Amino acid sequence: MYTIVSRWASEKALVDTNKLFAVGALIGYGADETVLHQTEGSTHAVWWSAMSMAAVLNVLEELHKRSAPILNTTPKHWDGIYVSRFYNWHSGSSHGAYTQTTSYRLNAGAPDDAVEVLSKNIFVPLFEKLLSDGTLIEYQVDVEAEHTEAPDTFWISVVTANAEGLDKVNASIGEIFNANPLVGPTFFADVNFAAHRDYLYRTEATYR
Repeated sequence: MYTIVSRWASEKALVDTNKLFAVGALIGYGADETVLHQTEGSTHAVWWSAMSMAAVLNVLEELHKRSAPILNTTPKHWDGIYVSRFYNWHSGSSHGAYTQTTSYRLNAGAPDDAVEVLSKNIFVPLFEKLLSDGTLIEYQVDVEAEHTEAPDTFWISVVTANAEGLDKVNASIGEIFNANPLVGPTFFADVNFAAHRDYLYRTEATYR
């Protein structure tokens, strides 16, 4: 699954996602507003996902055509394109949801399949359980498809309907690390935890 995130810094959202993303090739789309603001960070974003890079790039081109006059007046605007092999969602639309995204950096000696191993053995089983019980609306584990950041970076994102869902996700992750003595050593052998960063957004999302 490919996802493009188009971010900018402004006082308000600049793009009408309902008009832009009414195309059949997309499997998900939405808009984010930053909750925890950083001095040099974005305030708003739009994102969309599809099963091919061509599909997401076609929408990116249309976004720039429609919104170039507005985006060109903002202090900052940047795009990222990501690819995920581990993801799932509930179909439907959500309003006022929370998205929690964490970026991680792999250790220098981590094997080439480290993200796959961590995903299959730690995160995907947990997220599938939380998706089944309704805690999660969506999850995905991403790496960059086009590297504009360090190539040893990966991202884990979860979407919940409310803040209580975030509490449950974070508590469940902690329980896995506490309950299984092998999880912690496996994770920290591959991941430089000191380099991780957390991001929190309010989200309007539609998944097909």
